[in-house]
Formats: sequence, C-alpha cells, structure tokens
Amino acid sequence: MRAIIIANGQIHDSDFCQSQLTPTDLVICADGGASNALALGLQPQVVIGDLDSLDEGLRSRLEKRPCQFIAHPARKDETDLELAAKYAAEQGAQEMLILGALGERLDHTLANVLLLALPALRHVKAKILDGRQEVFLIRDEALIEGQVGDTLSLLPLTAEVTGIYTEGLEYPLENGTLYLGPTLGVSNALTAPQARVRVGQGLLLAVHIGQVESAA
Repeated sequence: MRAIIIANGQIHDSDFCQSQLTPTDLVICADGGASNALALGLQPQVVIGDLDSLDEGLRSRLEKRPCQFIAHPARKDETDLELAAKYAAEQGAQEMLILGALGERLDHTLANVLLLALPALRHVKAKILDGRQEVFLIRDEALIEGQVGDTLSLLPLTAEVTGIYTEGLEYPLENGTLYLGPTLGVSNALTAPQARVRVGQGLLLAVHIGQVESAA
C-alpha cells in the first residue's frame, strides 16, 4: 500500500504531482495540508495534527465527507508531518510519497527532509516530491530512474558514508566515502536512464532533479 502524505508547504508543478498519483493511494494530510490536497483534486482520508492550520470552513467541508480527524495537542514533541508519517507506517504503508514538505522556513524544510531518517520508516520506500525534485534516503541500495542528464546529488547524513558504489553516473564512485560537510557528492548526472547507488555503511540523502520535458 502507498500513502500520499500532504503537508502545509508549497506545492510546485501541481500538474506533475498529480501525474504521480493513483486512485488507490491512502491520502493523509498533516493539518493544513488538507487545503493542498483539495487543490490537487484529492479527497483527504485522514487529517492528523493539532489542527491549528485548518480553518473552520475547510474543516466543515471535510466533515461532510468520509474523512477521519486525529487531533493532537498543540504542545507536543512531534511536528504534524512526523505524526502523519508515523501513522502511515503504522497502517502498513510500504511506500510513502510526501508532498508540500518544502517551503520558505528553512527549519521546517530541514526537519521535514530529516524525517526520512525516522526509524519507523526504515522499511518504507519514502520520498519527498517537490516539482521535478525527489528526495529520498539510501540506507543500502537504490535504483534511480530518469533521463540522461538528470542531476543527482548524494549528501551524507552521518559523519561519513562508506562503501559507496555507483553505476550510470558521470562521476562514478567505487568503494568511495563521502564525509559530512564537503560538497563532493553535489551535482552528479545520469549517463543512462537508470542509475544505481549502493551504500556500505551510513545514511546517504539523494536529491534527483528531473529535466522539464520540452514540448513536441
């Protein structure tokens, strides 16, 4: 089962985001992310959080539909998005697509990206989608599908990531190491429609930026 988690941040390239969705997705909204869901033409199935960003008119509309509200106190240890991600994992989601997780506040953006390292998501194929950028964590191995020329940046989230092997990238690594701080892994490029990255130890954040398709 795949869960679509929609946060209250910015949604870029809504047409592209809509093209990635399927009718069988479980739609979970982190508080005010319900507004983003409706803008994408999605029916929220679950709204979770302290509900402080959900205006009365929107809540009234949702209450008339089959939508479950899971309310938490405002003074809590988790953000609404963390609560939504954990809930999806508890429901047995094997895949997770997170929309609206990036925005103007750098602290929120960084915290949302780091949620990919949650222990609860260890066995979940989770990624953040922002327009044609997708962000995901590589714990062992990942297959990246795209176009030749797509940008792929690999950023360590631990002090060092060792035993890195890559295929299908312009600047390959063979038993390489990336260290937290230096920018060696930024702006690599796909040389084939598929690239593969394998990690020995550590957590590696991947940012895949697809190219905008030119009009025929």
